[in-house]
Amino acid sequence: MTAMLDDVRTEALFVSDLQSSQHPTAELIRAAVSAMVDRLGEARCAELVAQEYGEHPDCAPYRMRWARSAVRLAFAC
Repeated sequence: MTAMLDDVRTEALFVSDLQSSQHPTAELIRAAVSAMVDRLGEARCAELVAQEYGEHPDCAPYRMRWARSAVRLAFAC
């Protein structure tokens, strides 16, 4: 279950406006994730991730790696 939750959080961060260059805090990351899931829902976040991979296959993997790492740090128990 935790892996699925991490996936949803990662997708939500991926489609958010936060950028790795902003060096967002864990608090900002958690807020962005919550806002995107509330605004778009889990399914729409996943759809937008897929769309970005289709439109920007050169940039999307880097952003996904950053999002996954940022989520792990921000939501570490």
